[in-house]
Amino acid sequence: MAVSVWSLGNPELGGWGLWLSPMRQPLFTWHGPTQRLRALVSLAGVALLMALWLLWLFQSSPGGAPMPQPTLTILIWHWPFTYPPPELPSNTCTSYGVARCHLSTNRSLLATADAVVFHHRELRDGRIRLPLAERPRGQPWVWASMESPSNSHGVSDFRGIFNWVLSYRRDSDIFVPYGRLEPREGPAPPLPPKDRVAAWVVSNFRERQRRVQLYRQLAPHLQVDVFGRANRRPLCASCLLPTVSRYRFYLSFENSQHRDYITEKLWRNALAAGAVPVVLGPPRATYEAFVPPDAFVHVDDFGSARELAAFLTGMNESSYRRYFAWRDRLRVRLVEDWRERFCAICARYPHLPRSQVYQDLQGWFQS
Repeated sequence: MAVSVWSLGNPELGGWGLWLSPMRQPLFTWHGPTQRLRALVSLAGVALLMALWLLWLFQSSPGGAPMPQPTLTILIWHWPFTYPPPELPSNTCTSYGVARCHLSTNRSLLATADAVVFHHRELRDGRIRLPLAERPRGQPWVWASMESPSNSHGVSDFRGIFNWVLSYRRDSDIFVPYGRLEPREGPAPPLPPKDRVAAWVVSNFRERQRRVQLYRQLAPHLQVDVFGRANRRPLCASCLLPTVSRYRFYLSFENSQHRDYITEKLWRNALAAGAVPVVLGPPRATYEAFVPPDAFVHVDDFGSARELAAFLTGMNESSYRRYFAWRDRLRVRLVEDWRERFCAICARYPHLPRSQVYQDLQGWFQS
């Protein structure tokens, strides 16, 4: 926009005006002292508007400095499985690569929090109740759960309440897997030496579970050492990886089979330990969305447990080593800390729909 000032006659007698070029249409004119004063005020206003417009243009341009973003406050109504909650210093999310994100468990922040998170286990058990009467208008509420539908009862009680979902499901609003593969920097560590065949760590052992039925069919044909509370051979947290690393295979059997439900049984117990995972869970295509197709053995690829056992025991060293080709370029990144999971809300916040409401949360979760 070009602005030009024109004059006609003697300026002392009036006759000034302001034009907008190139349209050459008068914005205003004046012909006396009073008009001149009013026009000067109007001219100052136009100059201010132009300055603000230029400032906005500068900040919106690729070379302009971006506007500083406000810090988001994520209120965790109850820390999952734990009381008291962990310390949450101001740089908690910065350590996970998320800036301007403040996690808090201070319920007095309900009125001002940018989002509030509720973990399903505590809601299901009745240990916490939703503060529906005090909910600020338009405040997003997040339903969080890393359990499968088979282990998440009572979801139908929360119709029309939650705006966003945080879970392992890839179609979640805040997708948080149990682990992932990242590019490796530097050479891969050597593969641990192997002197055992197959291991399985299990605590929840129920005959109706498909994993237990498969184990019963597999055990006569494959030597499987079972650890965990179910077999009265628990492993301490620091003992699990060194123990499993001695085995060629690990039974990464999920306790239930659901969409995208792939837990630490794959990521930590097998891949991070240096054992080839034998997986039971969602279909092979789902696993291949997370890890290379030659990094695991899927039970669905075999017609029977006997056939699977024959394949594992008949594998030569060269074929076995090919299951670890991914380690030359990738490494396992475990996502086990709830602080990191909650920080992911801030990372996704600008992209999430504000008006969305899950009218049938259970229907979505069971799909």
